Amino acid sequence: MACPHVSSANLSKPTPSDSVYREDCTQCFDSIDDPAGLDVCLKCFNGGCVGDRKHAKLHSTSRGHPLVLNIRRTRKVIVRDEPPLKMSKLAIAAETEADRYETKTTVKCLECGIDSLDKEDPAIAPIVDSVMKANTFSRKEEVKAWEQEMTSCEHILMLQQEPPKQIESQDLGHCSKCDLKENLWLCLQCGALGCGRAQFGGVGGNSHALAHSKETGHGVAVKLGSITPEGTADVYCYTCDEERVDEDLGAHLANWGIILSERQKTEKSLTEMQIEQNLRWEFSMTTEDGKELTPQFGPGLTGLKNLGNSCYLASIVQCLFDIPAFQERYGTGVEPLPDVLDPAQDLETQLRKIADGLLSGRYSKPDSDVTVSEHSPEVRHQKGLQPSMLKHLIGRGHAEFSTMRQQDAFELLQHLVKLITRSKHPSGLPDPTQSMRFVLEQRLQCLDCKKVRYSSNEQDSIFIDVPLEKLPAAEGEEPKYKPVPLKECLDNLTATETVELTCASCSSKDGFSKRTLFKTFPDVLVVNARKMAVVNWVPVKVDVPVLVDDEPFALDNYLSKGQQPDEESLPEDEAASASNVPAFVPNAEALAMLEGVGFPRVRCEKALHATGNTDANSAMEWLFAHMDDPDIDVPVSLGGDSGGAGAADPEKLAMLESMGLSGPRAVKALKETNGDVERAIEWLFSHPDDDGAVEEEEAPAPAGDKKEAGSAELPANFQLQSIVCHKGTSIHAG
Repeated sequence: MACPHVSSANLSKPTPSDSVYREDCTQCFDSIDDPAGLDVCLKCFNGGCVGDRKHAKLHSTSRGHPLVLNIRRTRKVIVRDEPPLKMSKLAIAAETEADRYETKTTVKCLECGIDSLDKEDPAIAPIVDSVMKANTFSRKEEVKAWEQEMTSCEHILMLQQEPPKQIESQDLGHCSKCDLKENLWLCLQCGALGCGRAQFGGVGGNSHALAHSKETGHGVAVKLGSITPEGTADVYCYTCDEERVDEDLGAHLANWGIILSERQKTEKSLTEMQIEQNLRWEFSMTTEDGKELTPQFGPGLTGLKNLGNSCYLASIVQCLFDIPAFQERYGTGVEPLPDVLDPAQDLETQLRKIADGLLSGRYSKPDSDVTVSEHSPEVRHQKGLQPSMLKHLIGRGHAEFSTMRQQDAFELLQHLVKLITRSKHPSGLPDPTQSMRFVLEQRLQCLDCKKVRYSSNEQDSIFIDVPLEKLPAAEGEEPKYKPVPLKECLDNLTATETVELTCASCSSKDGFSKRTLFKTFPDVLVVNARKMAVVNWVPVKVDVPVLVDDEPFALDNYLSKGQQPDEESLPEDEAASASNVPAFVPNAEALAMLEGVGFPRVRCEKALHATGNTDANSAMEWLFAHMDDPDIDVPVSLGGDSGGAGAADPEKLAMLESMGLSGPRAVKALKETNGDVERAIEWLFSHPDDDGAVEEEEAPAPAGDKKEAGSAELPANFQLQSIVCHKGTSIHAG
């Protein structure tokens, strides 16, 4: 039977900028590996499932796109006795899809009910060919992961080599401090040879090159086995602790009698190993005593696949969807939402997709894609879901999360909570992040006149500073720190401290006592443990254990009692009422030190205020942790509100218009974000379908009627639910 839609469809090939969703459905995690396969729309390249959920059919009906390419993939049975070929940076020389899978394609018309149209039809054939050859959506994102933007550094550019000498060939045969003959690193400053760190894939190493660098201060080394005649090699700067590029590598090697044209590459480079690690690496599925862990399957027991440096995303998403409020909000099913033209670009759809994937148990099954050999585990764990669409969506327009680099897990949590809070929630469905919100109350009391002022702040997490106490260690050993109970951190957070403020009532400069307690508690308390130290003005992560009991623990003692009848309030004079607190006078010595490092004065004052106005080190740690805050350059304000959105500021509208964002949507964006231009831009990107129409607003409720977040009911017993332990070489990555 002929299909009339073939000639009238006006199909065109996908362009490089088009996303081709030919791996999994945009509304659930059903994929091309399912028995029925995946239907890819030949008009807009949306991927839709064919099984019981019929998202392909629903897409076809709602968009009027009847023609689809059905792709079904099955694993070839291949038994290997050797690992895959090594990989390179420009072309990953691993197995191709054709090597691993048998792929079958058919063209269907969902409106006519025809399951096998002629793929050779001139109106269809070039489109099908282009769809199959195009990079999938996830691969477009993965390509970024392999592109490391390596540069040189001052330690290479200013390298002062010792007098030239010929290193005998036998001296290049093994490490100068052990018998290792591979993974060898040559110090470009003095010519010493040492083994590197142990690497993924069984490459041995005793870190003697690193030890040499620490002993001598020589920072730059090159990996011998990675040197090519073309002049490329692994160059590492131990001082920067980063992989680098040496533009004068040939001359630096010639200083030690090594001629580039005579070298042959014999080992994988760091980039090759990173690619292989990202593609093949699996967490150890054994306990400390070496016993194999038993795979778990079922509802709520589904894993997420690493997309390449995406562990920060997987860990936060798993924690969020273990919270009852998130399970109830997004775990109600994957029915398509009305008026959503592009499910892959809709936050509500993608969060429902993630919830269904993690909670339903539908995808919690052994990985049938594992071929048993000496190079792969015999115990089949899960394949894991690939959250590419969610990662791309929440990272869009963000300077950090749009990349494939390592990121900070807590910053991602804050960003995701912000996006969910600002998103448009369907009628009758609550914002699940409200379960994390609570109110902290600050009490200030003048040390001279004893008058008090209470102020409160609603938030969704707390920062706790972890006390650092080094344990005795032998010479040369890495320092270890005394474990700290969570209670001690909370005690420190809520302890009374003295701050330098001028009293608006008695004009005393003796200062104030300040204490912060909980006015209400949330259902779920998010705690960020800041385990950092500043070494030579550089913030570093510190490996100090924070101990949390398995049993419920009470936070009752941290609940504020509020202003007492016998306490006299500070007067609300004109100057004080503008900020609702006494005037803030920054610590002059600390301010001078921070400005001397190069921080702007506004940021210095803000950091000092946030950290109790005590010392420069604490303020600097705060600054490094809040560099990306949208209001980081807004002058410190200790209270009050500049007012609602009101009419849109013409200057801010002009800024948006200069970026191509204009009209009623720009006006509404500024209104929704209280005039914050950066937040307005984010709002516009996260509400692409909003036409800018402003709904009639109800009269604002009296201030006293607004319900505070959280609850002050006692007892307030909390129990540990989940932990994200995010480790890394710096405070910016892990």
